[in-house]
Amino acid sequence: MDMKKIGTGFLLALTSGAIAAGTTLYFTEKNNASSENPTKFNFVSNLPPDAENTDLTIAAAATVNSVVHIKTVSKQQVQQGIDPFQDFFFGQPFQQPQQRNVSASGSGVIISTDGYIATNNHVVDGATEIEVTLNDNKTYKAEVIGTDPTTDLALIKIDAKDLSPAMYGNSDDVKVGQWVLAVGNPFNLTSTVTAGIVSAKGRNIHILQDQYAIESFIQTDAAVNPGNSGGALVNTRGELVGINTAIASNTGSYSGYSFAIPANIVKKITTDLLKYGKVQRGLLGVQIRDIDQKLAEEKGLSEVQGVYVAGAFDESAAKEAGIKEGDIITKVGNIKITKSSELQEQMSLFRPGDKVNITYMRDGSEKTAEVILKNTNGKTEIAEKEENVLGATLELASKDELKKLGITNGVKISKLDAGKLRAQGITQGFIITSIDNQPVKSPDEVSSKLLNKKGGILIEGVYPNGMKAYYGFGL
Repeated sequence: MDMKKIGTGFLLALTSGAIAAGTTLYFTEKNNASSENPTKFNFVSNLPPDAENTDLTIAAAATVNSVVHIKTVSKQQVQQGIDPFQDFFFGQPFQQPQQRNVSASGSGVIISTDGYIATNNHVVDGATEIEVTLNDNKTYKAEVIGTDPTTDLALIKIDAKDLSPAMYGNSDDVKVGQWVLAVGNPFNLTSTVTAGIVSAKGRNIHILQDQYAIESFIQTDAAVNPGNSGGALVNTRGELVGINTAIASNTGSYSGYSFAIPANIVKKITTDLLKYGKVQRGLLGVQIRDIDQKLAEEKGLSEVQGVYVAGAFDESAAKEAGIKEGDIITKVGNIKITKSSELQEQMSLFRPGDKVNITYMRDGSEKTAEVILKNTNGKTEIAEKEENVLGATLELASKDELKKLGITNGVKISKLDAGKLRAQGITQGFIITSIDNQPVKSPDEVSSKLLNKKGGILIEGVYPNGMKAYYGFGL
């Protein structure tokens, strides 16, 4: 090819490129000059270095030895065959109920070197046997120290020393968008680590039915499945910021979101269970509502923030401090409050007798009241630790229950933990009708007969499904 032609072509291409570049620059400058607010594009990251290069291996290594695998065995009543002919002519006889063992599994988090473990109440609820396996495959039998259905937390204990407890983080400092790890044992796959971000805070998903239920979950998109319950949610430093509890799912398996109890609640509840045997909850004594646009318009509120006080109970801590209907609570101490679940979360961290500063708005003015919290009995004292050797919470059977079951009296076991009754195979919901052939008509009467009896005893009663049963054992 003619070198002269090649040189000419190259020169033309170079000249055209220069003209194009000059034209682009010309029109860009002209457009920028003619615009009062020119668009500017910034391709330089403003994120801190650790946000761009998050290393999750440190958090994983710091946590796997603090998370345990929990296996439980519980008793399940089996409905026996019914003979209609016999029932019609002779009535349904008393019978020892048939039972079968049901196995389940979950996770737990070691919180002390000497074997205390935090987990979910629903992981160990009703269990007659609890087995804990550490990350090094050592296995121990565990006992239940205490449970709290209002937060779905439980404290169990194994006989071990020199364990690797998780280090608590401050769950109030958790931010939406930050990286977290879920560590647990889904589908019996031990020491499983999954990663995600915090999707939201203060979630109330209405899964706990107790009157004093506290739901202010940390929502994440870290994959959590059956078996993860009771496991750890940790930040990138390996600090415990939550206990994994639930998933949002139509199938029973992970579908995108999981929920964890904030670590600050875990720390307070487990401390109460260890020290007092039950949770010591300080109550404000108010009826509350989240503020939405409809309520704001109805009440003439200028802001759709805070928690609206719909009423204060007589002789409550709030009423004695001057808080009344129409006030809008905005802070507990220095913590900002925007919705009811956040208020419940913060109040769950206090005990009866604690003094708490509550900031609220009234008629457009900000006020602060020092509130002295009370317990469920309206007192400011801490309740003494109770020893419940029966392991049962008793209450009178309702009139509807008596009528449905065709009985005239009965005391219902509304809650059953480890103790003498559960050891005999009795399960929650059983209604005791008589002890040693003597009818019982009150919880105190049942407790008195069982605690003061020596030797053999016979308990008769009926289950909610109508199955009559008796239990004979020695005390």
